[in-house]
Amino acid sequence: MEKQEIISSGLLEMYVIGATSSDENAQIEILRSQHSDINEELSNIEKAFETYAFANAVEPATSVKDKLFSSLNFSNQSVNTNESVTPAKIVSMSPLRNIAAAAAVLLLIGSSVLNFFYYNKYKDVNEKYDESKQQIASLNQHLTEVDKDMSIVQSRYSEPVSLKGQEASPDAGAKIFWMKNTGEVYIDPTNMPIAPAGKQYQLWAFVDGKPVDAGMITSKDGKIYKIQKMKTFGKAQAFAITLETEGGNPQPKGSVYVLGKI
Repeated sequence: MEKQEIISSGLLEMYVIGATSSDENAQIEILRSQHSDINEELSNIEKAFETYAFANAVEPATSVKDKLFSSLNFSNQSVNTNESVTPAKIVSMSPLRNIAAAAAVLLLIGSSVLNFFYYNKYKDVNEKYDESKQQIASLNQHLTEVDKDMSIVQSRYSEPVSLKGQEASPDAGAKIFWMKNTGEVYIDPTNMPIAPAGKQYQLWAFVDGKPVDAGMITSKDGKIYKIQKMKTFGKAQAFAITLETEGGNPQPKGSVYVLGKI
């Protein structure tokens, strides 16, 4: 198996609790010495098991000792449950019963630890799944906005008007999309410099030679400009964008950043 397959297979967890065969132990030891990421994963599993064991440690009731000795059923030996148990007395137990008891304890610990480990794995997968859903939802919203913008740009009724940079900002630029069938006005201000704090761009339409407020240009988080709908009015001869105080003015007071004629 590949390294990633070994890490995700659960074999390393079985190795840590001693549930792998001798051949598997030998293979994992070789991989551990050759690959730092496998060695790191084993260390993480061991730490996780240790953390779980300490976090879930429970002081056994006094009756547990009585039940344990009763279930082991010592032969030819009476047990005083009030007497302390020494290593020598434990050694005197039947080897098979020692093995059975140890195996039972190992399986119990292994089961608890594996349940804890796979619960965390399941939790991680769920969190990543939720993150993926949010990313997909955000992407779908972005695609919807792009489709809407393209429908404006490509409409057969759209009459584009380029607004070129003026003395205040020669490199600035914007584009008006005048919808001849409805009179709607859209602006693409993506080539405008970000307005400084307390300032906002305002669009003006020149109708019969006079500037008419066509609306304030908004940005997303003060960083990104997108195509947006502006105010609708009669036929205009030109458009301009000025930098005004935030919220705008009834008549242009700030510097003209871009200008374009129809």
